[in-house]
Parts: sequence; structure tokens; C-alpha cells
Amino acid sequence: MGKIRLSKRLTNVSEYVKKLGTLADIGSDHAQLPIYLVQNKNVSKAIAGEVAKGPFQVAKSEVESHALEDKISVRFGDGLEILAPHEEVDTITICGMGGLLIGNILNEGIRQKILSKNTRLVLQPNNAEKELRDFLQKSNYEIIAEDLVEENHKFYEIIVAEYSEKNIQYTEIERTFGPLLLKEKSSTFYKKWEAELKTNKYIVEQLKNSKNSEKLKVTQKIIHQIKKVLS
Repeated sequence: MGKIRLSKRLTNVSEYVKKLGTLADIGSDHAQLPIYLVQNKNVSKAIAGEVAKGPFQVAKSEVESHALEDKISVRFGDGLEILAPHEEVDTITICGMGGLLIGNILNEGIRQKILSKNTRLVLQPNNAEKELRDFLQKSNYEIIAEDLVEENHKFYEIIVAEYSEKNIQYTEIERTFGPLLLKEKSSTFYKKWEAELKTNKYIVEQLKNSKNSEKLKVTQKIIHQIKKVLS
């Protein structure tokens, strides 16, 4: 088969993977990212991990159909447990999952001493980006790059982090909006948060007559933060 083509989201993710190293892609989605990176000689070898039998078989078939079994190992298992003890990888990518789930996978990897401090993390959460940044800060991971991609009318944040001995401290605003995304404030950033502002204003209107005062308070706080950042 010919060269694989990635979505815009995964193409942007691929740009942050350490060159010529070993990649572990968790929840590999047909092994698209590992195949692309190996085909383009961006990584020397890769591991594609899947926790469900169906996607595992599909990833295996994709790797075989591209004749890359010698370069890409497709493994069945939960999160970082697909890695052998003391197996070093240069980059771990986890894309297309909720931020809380990504945090849980990484936390389990730290707890079981699977996750090496030398490994770069390239993460693309579908939600709960703030909670994921909370986890990274708490675990002493410094955010070294961020990206924001719009694809099919959805916005995707990419967070790149590496372990640091420094005391990592981000403000609540930085953890909510992304410390590096805040500095750049691209047109996509404005587009995303203007849409979020509109959604949250609608939620406030719906909550005004409800008894959920806590939810109302949280939403009003988010609106205040967005307005402050966009001003």
C-alpha cells in the first residue's frame, strides 16, 4: 500500500514527536500515526497500543498491509502497560481521549514506574484540558509547546510536556487556556473561546430558573475568565 495521509489534527501532533527515536502511541486509531511517522522516517520504530480487541486487530492488519511489522509493534493492553519493564521510548502520544482518562493513564504509568522521566508526552485531549494541565503541573511536567487545531468545526488542543526538576507553577488562567496558547493568542484561539463564551452564556440563561446554583456560579466564573482573556 502507498503512503498514509493523516488528518490535520494528527499531522500537527506528528510534528512534536522526537525525531529518529522510538514512539509509543496509546489508543492508536488504526496505527495511523506510527505508520505515517515510520514511512516518513521521522521515527526509527514505533509501538501501537490498543486496549480493545477490535481496534487491536485493525491496527495489526494496517501495519501488515503496509509491510511494517519489523518497525511497528502492535500490542494489546491497558495504557502504558503495553511497555515492557525498563523499555525506553522517546515519545508517548495519547490522542483523542478525554483529559481525565489521559491523566489516569499517565498517573498509572508513574505509579507502576513504567513512565520514564526522559520521555516526551504529546497529548491531544478531547475535553478536560484544564484538568490534564493540573495533573501535569502536579506531576512536575513542564509544558514546552502547545497547539490549537480546528478540524471539521471542532477545536483540538495539543499539549507537549517533558519532566522537569523545576517547581512547575501555572496560574488557574494558564491551566484553563494553556500557558503558551495564551501568549500566542492566534486567530483560532479567539475563534474557539468566542464560541465557548456564546455556549456558556446560553447555559447561564438556561440555569437562571433552575436550583443548580453551583453550576450557575461555575459557568459565570468561566464567562468572566473568557471575557478577561479575550479583552
